[in-house]
Amino acid sequence: MSAPSAPAAGHEASRAQLRLRSIAWALAAGGSALLLGLPLGVEPALRAGGCGFFYGLLAFHLQRVDPDDGHLQAGLVGAVCGIHSLGLPPLSPWPLAAPVAPALAQVAPTVMMELVRAWLPLIGAALVLHGSQALSRVLAARPQAVRRP
Repeated sequence: MSAPSAPAAGHEASRAQLRLRSIAWALAAGGSALLLGLPLGVEPALRAGGCGFFYGLLAFHLQRVDPDDGHLQAGLVGAVCGIHSLGLPPLSPWPLAAPVAPALAQVAPTVMMELVRAWLPLIGAALVLHGSQALSRVLAARPQAVRRP
């Protein structure tokens, strides 16, 4: 067996670095969602943290594919919030005896408030993740201070 060539070794190092960055994004988003969800309780925080972790993985790869498409990034947040909603327990029982319009008026405020509370940690994690990315770009673009003797 021969040793890997220099370009192949550099490519593997680059891929390893991308994997580490992907995991870092996932952990940052998951940890942020978990912390932001703690005021809602342990179970909602764990659910939000798990969804935040997968949001971070997806967001990193979306950022690599098309970093300037804010609509895709916002859609990803919405999709993850929607998926998170599917795992929630029933929020309010549907009053079967009432007609549809009054029943909807009775149930809708509770459902909407519970969904907003469930989505806030994920939305917050997205803001933390993309805010830290914007901050790192600003710091990287800032000219370095020149030391004078």
